[in-house]
Amino acid sequence: MARFDNNFTDELRARLSIVDVVGRRVPLTKKGQNYWGCCPFHNEKTPSFSVNEEKGFYHCFGCGEHGDIISFTMKSNNLEFIPAITELANMAGIKMPDFKPKNPDIVKREEELFDICERAAQTYSEKLFTPDGAHALEYVRRRGFSDDIIKKYRIGYAPKNNIIANKYANSKHLIDSGLCRRGDFGMYDFFRDKLMFPIFNANGKIVAFSGRSLDGSEPKYINTSDTDIFHKRKTVFGLNFARDAIHRANRSIIVEGQIDAIKMQTNGFGETVAPLGTALTEDHIALLCKLNRNIIFCFDGDGAGLKAATRACGIIMPFLRDTSDVKFAFVTGGKDPDEILKSGGVDAMNKIISDAIPLVDFLWQSINNNFLTNTPGGRSQAEKFLKKELDKIVDPELKSEYEKEYNNRKFNNWHKWNRQKSAVQIKLPDVDTITKNTLVYIVNTYPELAEQYLEFLGTLGIDFDDTAPELNLDKVAAEKYIISLKLQRYIEKLNLTKSELIKSGDESVRDEIIKIDSDIAAAHEKLEKLIML
Repeated sequence: MARFDNNFTDELRARLSIVDVVGRRVPLTKKGQNYWGCCPFHNEKTPSFSVNEEKGFYHCFGCGEHGDIISFTMKSNNLEFIPAITELANMAGIKMPDFKPKNPDIVKREEELFDICERAAQTYSEKLFTPDGAHALEYVRRRGFSDDIIKKYRIGYAPKNNIIANKYANSKHLIDSGLCRRGDFGMYDFFRDKLMFPIFNANGKIVAFSGRSLDGSEPKYINTSDTDIFHKRKTVFGLNFARDAIHRANRSIIVEGQIDAIKMQTNGFGETVAPLGTALTEDHIALLCKLNRNIIFCFDGDGAGLKAATRACGIIMPFLRDTSDVKFAFVTGGKDPDEILKSGGVDAMNKIISDAIPLVDFLWQSINNNFLTNTPGGRSQAEKFLKKELDKIVDPELKSEYEKEYNNRKFNNWHKWNRQKSAVQIKLPDVDTITKNTLVYIVNTYPELAEQYLEFLGTLGIDFDDTAPELNLDKVAAEKYIISLKLQRYIEKLNLTKSELIKSGDESVRDEIIKIDSDIAAAHEKLEKLIML
């Protein structure tokens, strides 16, 4: 029998949930970790047909039928293999490839690429604990990584010399692996003087690497280019470690970077993953929704984080089901999850996660923040945007419920006549505990900074006589923290002013809002430059 290329069928299994495929023919009810219904392959009144979304299989305890989305489509519709995967491809919205036997040379090539990546990971791991890697080891330990964590995630160090190019020069597919490149003077290592994070596929095989700079140079991270065994748009960092935790927690958490993902996983949030080397994609969401449709997006609370959250909201809409629980959590104060865990501990991170905003509310807030909904033109634009987003929902009943919810909100919030223009009143939110403790530490440790920034610090309403935990902040980092906080508060004030002007419903404030948007962009640029210093 000819051996066929199974890359396409693997992609179908990755993109399509077996619950969705089976659910088209069999009414399913979730009980425990599985879904149950009456078997379509024999007559029964008591459900004995079990569907496991995580594993992608169904099994009937009555007649013994067992299989995946392909076998179910073939058996339930009486189809041959090719028509069955054609139907599934249409469901997934992907094009059928030319179906042909898999070339044995390609199989061998993939096996050799896996082997090269495994051997390179071993080399990098060994180098981290040598004198050459001392500065990398010191850095990663300073970031809070124990030796056990380093070994679990196989973190390593790529030295400045061409260790991979020299050590594995005889490997036929070394350049194809993305680890080396060819220059005018021969092969050279792509990763040099980098802290190395192996990238695993969902089955736990190393397929690529992400290298972090140690000298402050940009870009901060570089990743292996796409290869035959690695595709950034389809790879979720940390998924191989998170699979069981996602199952237990009944959700996944998506953060922005791999260090954040590792720190979250090792501090009680084992269900955390991250996109890799690219923005969040439909392929990332499809992989996660196969495991669980409850997702919390945890992004920075700055402009870039809000933009990423809005994009994620648009991407996940086609994957929503009436069993989905999708939320958005934001880390504010110029911090990321790693810093929150370091300064505030698990309790602070739990508070951020528990305060996550449901998708229905986040989308509503996003619309009201980006459109002048108190004007006819603004409402028209908002209506078009909302319709475009809701049209992505494939479940007609769920889409109808969302439409009813937003129609009710529009009636109560957009169509009330505002006869009196009220003055814009701005009240910034209180300073959170983590920020307060950091500032108390800075003021008591560096009184000269307190004097220099007295006017700003005095507006925060903080009792600087309180005690604060000991922090590892030198004077330069402390001043940078104060300046970044000052910029963030300024941006918050501008955003609040903009929101109040939008609510006023006065067309005459359009120019003022444009000016505020320009000021916000300029402040964000200053903040980004400060962070890069």
